Amino acid sequence: MAQTTETPARTPDGPAPRTPRAPRTPRFHRAWFVAAVTFVTIIGAAAFASLPGLLIEPLHDAFDWSRGTIGFAVSVNLALYGLTAPFAAALMDRFGIRRVVAVALTIISVGSLLTVWMTAAWQLVLFWGVLVGLGSGSMALAFAATVTNRWFVARRGLVTGILTAAGASGQLVFLPLLSWLVEHHGWRPAAVTVALAALVVVPFVWLLLRDHPADIGIAPYGGEYAEKPAPVTGAARRAVTVLFKAARTGPFWLLAGTFAICGASTNGLVKTHFIPAAHDHGMPVTAAAGLLAVIGVFDVVGTIASGWFTDRFEARRLLAVYYALRGVSLLFLPMLLAPAVHPPMLFFIVFYGLDWVATVPPTIALCREHYGEDSAIVFGWVLASHQVGAAVVAFAGGVARDVFGSYDVVWYASGALCAAAALMALVIRRTRTGSPASAGA
Repeated sequence: MAQTTETPARTPDGPAPRTPRAPRTPRFHRAWFVAAVTFVTIIGAAAFASLPGLLIEPLHDAFDWSRGTIGFAVSVNLALYGLTAPFAAALMDRFGIRRVVAVALTIISVGSLLTVWMTAAWQLVLFWGVLVGLGSGSMALAFAATVTNRWFVARRGLVTGILTAAGASGQLVFLPLLSWLVEHHGWRPAAVTVALAALVVVPFVWLLLRDHPADIGIAPYGGEYAEKPAPVTGAARRAVTVLFKAARTGPFWLLAGTFAICGASTNGLVKTHFIPAAHDHGMPVTAAAGLLAVIGVFDVVGTIASGWFTDRFEARRLLAVYYALRGVSLLFLPMLLAPAVHPPMLFFIVFYGLDWVATVPPTIALCREHYGEDSAIVFGWVLASHQVGAAVVAFAGGVARDVFGSYDVVWYASGALCAAAALMALVIRRTRTGSPASAGA
């Protein structure tokens, strides 16, 4: 650590005692570099999230598996993604961010690559559902929350928005490429691409990411210097203990319930079933994938803006507005699906994209406001509910398509659930010290 040196003053009795030197404050704070590395890492790992919606029809055609069966594998992936997240946050406290993320990316790569040789549905569940689910859950949004909590005191809402938007940016980068590969070369090259994208990021993480500001002798951005805490042993026990402690409070269940509906109406529904639903109406797969990529573009804008809003406005009211607007948009979607892309559909894509994961910064802010130092692990459990909700709808959507020959009932049901989530968000109480600035700062 570079420090300025000073010549000690002298007294009649000799040199005056040295005063402790404060850790330096760099002109460009290293926290922003760590955030940038985290952003790129999440982008590289986001390829796996772009693939499920593209695989439903190709796997149905190649293996004659029902959409419900394929949806079940996706639901296992989504559920494990969520259920692993709180343990991942605790593991990062125990072993460090770098080690956990590097191992997680390797597991994602192995699971995706093994799908190339699968011949039975149970192998899809094992490779894509279990392995990729565990690997992706070991990063998840707990990765972003942990980095934000450790490296930032000021601008936490903004940074949370930027890192959350990284997943959408990855979708933007990979979805057009993967849809083109599936359309022209089949689903296997797309699976290999996902595996390589995750693997390439591993050395990037290992060489450039740092676990804590104290590792390089600086204070977190906007805060005061503090020594790096000792590794927390018993990661699994701590995650469960935090869950039982949080579960005795009302805000936890309201946050978990709203976030479950968030997952149901995004990852479980649109990300998994939008492309096959659009294809049912005669839209080419590449065109539908392009629309999802456009959602990713506006998701970046919406999520970063949501982080900015979270630093300035009451988080629970933001959540209520986001869920209400999302519910209204989903109710109109069945009327907009057509063989070609037309202006009303583009309006839906822009509107829905702005709202896609705008719920994340205020949700993290509310976790921080109510649960303090345990907020990253609490958010991991809230994220678990998000993914369980996504898993239920990913499976139910496939079954609904098999039974009714249409996705319409799922769109309408999700719109109604979003209305319920808006009401739940308004019920979340504020802490005595909670304020829009402190919740998001």
